[in-house]
Formats: sequence, structure tokens, C-alpha cells
Amino acid sequence: MGATLLCELGLFLLCTLLCTGHARDAVLTIEPNWSSFFIGEFVTFKCDMNEKKDTDWEYQFNKDGREFIRYSKYKHYEFQIPSTGYSGKYQCTGSRKWSFYTKKSNTASITVLADKPRATLTAATTIIPVGGSVTLTCSVQSSDGWKYEWFRRTQRTSEGKIRDQQNRDIRVSQGGIYRCRGTRGNPVYYTDISYDVTIEKTFSNKVVVKQQPNWPQIFRGETITLTCEVQEGGETTEWEYEWRGPRTSTQWTHNNDVTFRVSESSSGDYMCKSRRRDDSYSSTEWSEAFTLSGSTDQPKPQITSDMRDLPVEGSVTLTCSVNASSSSSGWKYYWYRDENSSKPLTTQDAVFHSNGQISVSQEGLYRCRGGRGNPVYYTEDSQSVRIDKKAAPEPESSSFLTPLIVGLVCGVLLILLLLLLCRFKQSKDSFFVRTRSTNQSSAMNHMIKDEAQHSQHASTLQGDACVYESIKDLHDTQNDYSVLYAQVSHDRAKTKKDNNDSLLYAQVYYTKAKPKRHKGKPAPAAADETVYSEVKSQTALD
Repeated sequence: MGATLLCELGLFLLCTLLCTGHARDAVLTIEPNWSSFFIGEFVTFKCDMNEKKDTDWEYQFNKDGREFIRYSKYKHYEFQIPSTGYSGKYQCTGSRKWSFYTKKSNTASITVLADKPRATLTAATTIIPVGGSVTLTCSVQSSDGWKYEWFRRTQRTSEGKIRDQQNRDIRVSQGGIYRCRGTRGNPVYYTDISYDVTIEKTFSNKVVVKQQPNWPQIFRGETITLTCEVQEGGETTEWEYEWRGPRTSTQWTHNNDVTFRVSESSSGDYMCKSRRRDDSYSSTEWSEAFTLSGSTDQPKPQITSDMRDLPVEGSVTLTCSVNASSSSSGWKYYWYRDENSSKPLTTQDAVFHSNGQISVSQEGLYRCRGGRGNPVYYTEDSQSVRIDKKAAPEPESSSFLTPLIVGLVCGVLLILLLLLLCRFKQSKDSFFVRTRSTNQSSAMNHMIKDEAQHSQHASTLQGDACVYESIKDLHDTQNDYSVLYAQVSHDRAKTKKDNNDSLLYAQVYYTKAKPKRHKGKPAPAAADETVYSEVKSQTALD
């Protein structure tokens, strides 16, 4: 009996050792084999005894040392994770049917995350270069086992799935709105879809910003227009435009220009880009920056005049110009007379020669200002310039010329008379007798010509001059009965006909005075004799 008891005890110990050794051979696996799960995902526990048939065993699953699933005849157990409470360490135990033989597996841990993940879409750049592409990347918080779905849409097309794209990274060459999401498991578990990422394709067309009016300098308060111009074939396409400037960027618009009044905050760089209306996600590159510099000073023009006094029946020329030569473009000038006048001068008030220059013939206080643009931007008023009326000049006095001419005429006549007197002394008897002797006339002409040549500079007489001189017969000292008259004339009519010679005519009258009557004798008849002599006088030009 003692021997029997010892035999049973040995068999029990041997069985215990054998059972304990085989228990370590059981294996617990979790499928999918991920480090973490999300609520709603499916998980499968698999308990493998690695001995005999699976149907020879009964299975039990424990969680954190406590019974989780009791006596299942299947070694697989699949369930959908309902909460984060399913996180922990799991182990399985196998019991052989019709026996007390059991095995325990290893432990396996899982982590259950509370919130459903959202996929994240990133792009290396949102602008596809001309002829190129960009890389898009989709990721999930836990990246184990994820596959990805990609979607694209435009403003005119609905969202569609991009075929044959399940990778984490893809390259695209079309503009549009892209989204993605992650998928894994069976049945499939989906993450939340990513946020939108807009990808724009760049056209080869160039755009430039132009300013209208195109003045080199803009002043504060002026109104300008900036235009976005598409080059290289842009005229055949309908475009939309977007602006970027010192202020906030504008939304896409069909207008290719923006108009605004320049202020201090307007200074800075302006850029624009354009896109086709039928392809909202394909656009040009941003234009080169256009720098707008608005001056803070209101310009003041300058006014100048060629003279300050109005000539008699004349005019004064006024010129108006903007002070800065670099800002002289586009100005139109307005003129005003008198300080309180606000009405510009018209063509009835002045003669307008050109833009910025007029002639005035009225005295007064004149000023000007410039204006340009639409609506009109005005400069400050210029300084005023006073134009006075000049007094009429006094006529030039002729008191100096008149005595000079009279003196010259008298001198010539006096010389002629003295010559005649000398001649009379030489031919006292025959001179008073009427004769037509050629020799006497020639002698007289020769004498008068000689004397006229000495006084040719005094022949500038105005009109005809006549001088009478009374000459007595020197040989008749007792009877004063004869008188000689000499008349010298300057013939202007003949002078005009002959520009080289002037003629002086000397006409000599001989008058016999009435003799004293003697008693018993009759009075002799009075006889007048006249001798003509032509005297040439050379002009001052000879």
C-alpha cells in the first residue's frame, strides 16, 4: 500500500512538470499587428496551442489577469473595439478536452486611441511650375498599415477619386483642390478626410502691372489706375485677376484694373496674376513688383514774365510751369487776374500761345496753377506777378534839327550871294544891260557851281527855299537908283527825279529906282532886267 501511494505521487509530479513545460508553447497573436487601434476598428485574437487539432482544445482569453472570454471552442476571437477601455495586456489559455491538461500563451498588449484620426495633406509647393509637377503627401497620426485615397475637384467639377493612387506620396501636374484620407483593416476603417489643399498650375504667360496715367511722380490726392496686362497670347483668353499690394490682397475679379486715390498708405509694391476663367486652378506667376511712390508735397508752379511794364499798344508774355521738371507731365495750366478772381482767363482775356504760355495786354496781378488727371488734381497757386501799364513816350523834340537845317540853308545862300556880289563888281556896267551872252552865263554858271561844291553837305533841304537880297551898285555912289535882287530856289521835284544831283536856281533881278526928277526933264522909263543861271549842287551822297 505504501508503494502504491509513492507511485501515484510520482506520476502527479511528472504530469505537473509536463503540463507546465507545454504551456509555454501556446502563442497569442493580435491581428492586425498594430501598436495602436482606434475606436471602431476591428481586432482579432488568435490562440494557437501548436499541438494536435484545434478542435481538441477549448480556449479562454484573459485581459490584465482577468477572464475576458470564457471557454470558446474557436481559437480566433474577432471584435470591434468599442472604447479606450479595451487597452491592456491579453493572454489565452488552452484546455484539452476530456483531460485536465492546459496551456497558457504569452501576453500581448494593445492601445486604443479615443478620437478618430484625420488625415493630413501637405504639399511641397502649391504652385506647379511651367511644365512641371508638385508632390503631395498624406499622413495619419498612427502610420501602421495605412493606405490612402486621393480626391480632386474644381469649382466647376465635382470631387472624384484619383485612380491607381494609394501611396502616401503622389505627384500631380493639374491644378485643383485636393484631399486625401487613410484606410486600413478588414473590414476597412477610414480616417476623417483631410482639409483642402489648392494647387495652381502656372501658365507660361507673363503679366505686367502698368500705371495710368503714366506720370513719373504721383502726388498725394491724385487718382490713378493700375492695370494687370497678360502678355504672350493673353488677348485670346478670358482671364480673371488677383492683386497683391500694401493693403490687403483682393479676391479674384474679372476686372484687370484697380483705381484708387493715392494716400500715404498707398506707397509700396503692387503685383498681380491672372488665371483662365474656365480653369480656376491654373494661373500665371505673380508679376514683377510695381513700386508706387506717392509724394506728400503738393506742387507749386512758377510764373515768369518777359517784362513787367506793358508797352504802348503791346503785350507781355507770361509763362507757367510746375516747379519739378520730373513732374511736368500731363499738366494743363489755368490763368487768373486779380487776387480775388476765381474765374480762369479765356481767349477773350489773353492770347494763348501754347500750354503754359500766354500774352496779356491789360495791367493787373496775374497768377496761375496746374491741373491734370480725371478727376482733376490741382497744384497750389503760383506767386502773383504784377503787370503795370507803361506811360506813353513824349514825342522827340525837333528844336535841334530845325535850327541846324535853317542855318545850313542860310549859309549856302549867303555864300551864293557873296559870289554874285563879287561877280557884279567885276562887270558893273554890262551886268545891268540885258544880254544873252553865252560867255557871261557860262562864267556865272561856273562860279555858282564852284561855290555849290563847297557846300554840298548843306543841300538837305525840306521843300523849296527862297532868299531875297538887296544889292546896290557900288559904282553909283551918288545916285541910289539901282537895286539888284537875287532869288535862289532849291527844286525838290528835280531832286527826286535825279538821285545824284540837286539843282539850285539863282534868279537875279535888276531894278532901277525911280530917278530924281529935274525940272524940265521927263522921268525915264523904269527897266527891269532878269538873268537866270542854273546852279547844280551835288547831294551829300556824292
